[in-house]
Amino acid sequence: MVVHLPMATEILPPEEGEAEGCVQCQAGSKLVLFVTGKCHWGCSYCPLSENRRETPDMFANERRCSTWEEVIEEGRAMDATGTGITGGDPMLDLERSLEAIRELKGAFGPNHHIHLYTSIPIDAEVAGRLAEAGLDELRFHLLDLRTTNYVNSITVAADAGITTGVELPCEPDKAEALEQVVRDLCDLPVAFLNLNELEITTGNQTNMDVRGFNLAGGMSAAAEGSAELGQAMKDLAADL
Repeated sequence: MVVHLPMATEILPPEEGEAEGCVQCQAGSKLVLFVTGKCHWGCSYCPLSENRRETPDMFANERRCSTWEEVIEEGRAMDATGTGITGGDPMLDLERSLEAIRELKGAFGPNHHIHLYTSIPIDAEVAGRLAEAGLDELRFHLLDLRTTNYVNSITVAADAGITTGVELPCEPDKAEALEQVVRDLCDLPVAFLNLNELEITTGNQTNMDVRGFNLAGGMSAAAEGSAELGQAMKDLAADL
């Protein structure tokens, strides 16, 4: 007997103007490099499991790695066309993140696309070092859903030649704040805004319960109302 299960979520084809990091991720060709678990923000929606929080360990996909050779081996095993560097917050271990970029570019070549997430504002010096190492794309996670502390960071990153964007979870109870972010970003040199469907995981379930979020249903871990709010923000951006 063959049992057919519906897909938990539909993966849509890339749209025009979509970030290159997202295009490759949708194709399943991006290595996920968890460069450090260090993070001091304590976001209520953080999906990380306890064994990843605050750990100094590095993971390539799900493989714990202690050397760059192991990271590269994992990338070769999946024929990675690029790497997404995440955490924790990679900027809390800047030197390791820079080394990761250099090692990956050295192993896979200059066309190996690398993007990195951070919540930490950066200055022109750091932006220059990231660009020199070979970073292709930088995604800022705006704390408190305000652009105020990131205007200079976004500007210097874009000026350094790094494709610069913003990536945020789409929290169903933050519609007004998200709308303001969309409007504010119109005046900044951002190439894209990614709104991720909020997920309820073992790492954030207690906080999500406190905020009154429920699962959207089916096999998805998505929070009810997140996808609908994301579409509303997309429609707003198209009209601005």
